[in-house]
Amino acid sequence: MDSNEIRQLMEQQLAQSKRLKARVRELEAERNEPLAVVGLGLRFPSALTTPDAYWDFLMEGADGTSEIPEDRTGLRSVYAPGGQQPGRSYVERGGFLRDVSHFDAGFFGISQREADALDPQQRLLLETSWEAMERAGIAVRRQDRLNAGVFIGIMSADYPDRLAHQADKSGIDPYYGTGGGHSLAAGRISYVMGLSGPAISVDTACSSSLVALHTAAQSLRRGECRYALAGGANVIFAPDLMVSLCQSKALAPDGRSKPFLDSADGYGRGEGVGVMVLMRLSDAEQEGRPVLAVLRGSAINHDGASSGLTVPNGPAQQEVIRAALTEAGIAPEDVGYVETHGTGTSLGDPIEARALDAVLGSGAPGRSTALAIGSVKGRIGHLESAAGMAALIKVVLMLHHGRIPAAGSDTDGELNHLIPWDRMKLSVGREPSAWPESYGRRIAGVSAFGMSGTNAHAVLEAYEAAPADAVGRPAGTELLTLSAKNPDSLKALVDDTVAYLARVDEHRLAEVCATLRDGRVAFEHRIAVTAATAGELAERLAEAADAYTAPAARQAVTEVTLRVTDDPAPLRKSADALLDAHPALRQGLKKVPERAADQLTEALKLLGLRVRTADGAPRTAGAVAELEWAGHVRPLLTEDTEAAADLLYGVLAELFDSGANLRFEGVRPPGTGRSWDLPTYAFSRKRCWIDEPSVEGAASGGQDDDQQAAADAGLDRQGVIDFLDAELRGVMHADGPLDADQTFLGAGGDSFTAMQLTIAIEDEYQIEVPMEEFDVELTLTDLFDRLSGYIIRHRAAEPDKELSI
Repeated sequence: MDSNEIRQLMEQQLAQSKRLKARVRELEAERNEPLAVVGLGLRFPSALTTPDAYWDFLMEGADGTSEIPEDRTGLRSVYAPGGQQPGRSYVERGGFLRDVSHFDAGFFGISQREADALDPQQRLLLETSWEAMERAGIAVRRQDRLNAGVFIGIMSADYPDRLAHQADKSGIDPYYGTGGGHSLAAGRISYVMGLSGPAISVDTACSSSLVALHTAAQSLRRGECRYALAGGANVIFAPDLMVSLCQSKALAPDGRSKPFLDSADGYGRGEGVGVMVLMRLSDAEQEGRPVLAVLRGSAINHDGASSGLTVPNGPAQQEVIRAALTEAGIAPEDVGYVETHGTGTSLGDPIEARALDAVLGSGAPGRSTALAIGSVKGRIGHLESAAGMAALIKVVLMLHHGRIPAAGSDTDGELNHLIPWDRMKLSVGREPSAWPESYGRRIAGVSAFGMSGTNAHAVLEAYEAAPADAVGRPAGTELLTLSAKNPDSLKALVDDTVAYLARVDEHRLAEVCATLRDGRVAFEHRIAVTAATAGELAERLAEAADAYTAPAARQAVTEVTLRVTDDPAPLRKSADALLDAHPALRQGLKKVPERAADQLTEALKLLGLRVRTADGAPRTAGAVAELEWAGHVRPLLTEDTEAAADLLYGVLAELFDSGANLRFEGVRPPGTGRSWDLPTYAFSRKRCWIDEPSVEGAASGGQDDDQQAAADAGLDRQGVIDFLDAELRGVMHADGPLDADQTFLGAGGDSFTAMQLTIAIEDEYQIEVPMEEFDVELTLTDLFDRLSGYIIRHRAAEPDKELSI
């Protein structure tokens, strides 16, 4: 080879080496890509149901513990004061949820019968997952198969056991099998919401929900899903574990955890459910999601060969913290706060304090300020499989607000004397404080150590958004839409929204309205109002709610007719003004011809409408474009270009009220963000509960005879329909009429319900109904009509068969 060939070969090798190095950097960046927390949902002790309420509770230093609720008869029955006794619990307090028996089964398409058997942990997970997605501004339409994964930490499911432990097993039906399984905790969320990503339940005992977060982060970075719901649940029903923990003296007699205090004498049990929505940070910024905090890194490991299965291992805790810091790319001295596992035990707290100090305190090069530590367990108890989520949500709120709640108070007594505080760079704050400015960045860690030996640690940072350009739509009319599945929920949602509007900053009004439009699913009962200020919107919402009546059966508007002027100049000018006000609409028209009429047509299609163009000029005075639907004729554009956006909002408000399934994503003025703190859906809950067996003996669990409805003596069509309706209500345990306009599936039916109804038909009319006759996509009206016709035809063919009646 001559020198030129050698030089050329070397240049090629150098170029290839640069490409490979760039690819390695790209893969490393993907593996450690920061993740955004964009939505939160929670149910914590002391009736905490919103992030704002939780934050206020934390800053006030309130006590979330209470006595065992009246409806936990098993827990109350084993309580005996006076210390450790065989078969008894010495605990009568804990961090309990106030109400776990009520649930909006209809909202989630679940029958009363199934809801009764459904573990309240699953019910609460459904509610909090829905709220977390709404706070993230992500509309969950089941038919869309949203690319989202679900990762849930859960360690017990003993509610259904109150059926299994009865002597009479006749109350056990197929819903017993699906009502409490760990796998169903994640799987049911994905099923109900129509999510297509992984659905995984995690049980590593007390570290379950933090391990679920780590699993969710891995899935996001591998590209298995675009959105991830990470959560945890813990509700205490069976007395057995309470008795067992008391036999080992693991629980504090007063039912309260006392993290890092000299009075620590065991942990206090607590209940709760928490869910957060995560995305890759780059995706969240691209979509304009509200970033509450950034997950930089996480890690999990196991204690391995320690002095006991349930005994914490200090070196293992150090390892998992270092691994999380490495993945996060964070130096130990940059961490300003750690939400510890901090159960409040004389064994566990000293081990954890030494591990923290070795990595993040005295062992951190260059640390000048003592590391602040705390544990929410001192306020709400140890939520076991949901404890990591309570800690994570606390830290997210701390990073978002830039403040550190007090870890205790002066009345709590001295710090644990077994921990050498004077030789450690750790601080347990007794007063709320601002994040120390000396750190520069707000970075925090969260630890969770499971009784199983599985440890987890996560590193989070406050989000610093890039300065936004001061763009946006000039002050003008805003469109606010609300909807619900029933009038009562709609009225409650209106009340919550009116209260919110009373305190909202007018500069945020556009983002509030935009989030309520495109970040929520539209249901049957609807209100849409337009106005220029928050006060006017609130007033019109209240007026609309007072005047609201449930709509009669109607066909939702799906098609509109568009008429435009034959003069292209004013049409082009007004169409440009409309599209300039909503760049997302224009962005969707890249391949559409420049003709204004064509662009309007395609823009309306982006809004979810089918469009038919009609010949002839608009009939509305002054209009250069108008829409017609279901007897309505409204101007869409006039020669007044400044009115273009306002006219669109007015038309969309009427279409929304008419039942049109609009896609509002494109109706977002430039520079408009998303709000994460808006009112969420107002669930209409009713009691769904199986009473526990009595302490003295098992309760009878048989089916009531009155669940079997009687049919008319004759086989007239209406008599058969009445029988089918009554029998289906009995099978579903419905306490009221079923909505005949809903499909069988929409009313909460499933394969088990269909099977039970066909068995009832066979018993009553002595005929078999093939499953192909049972079309679950039909409305109940059409299904009953079809089945009644089948029954009458086949009974007529066999008139001599004896009926059960």
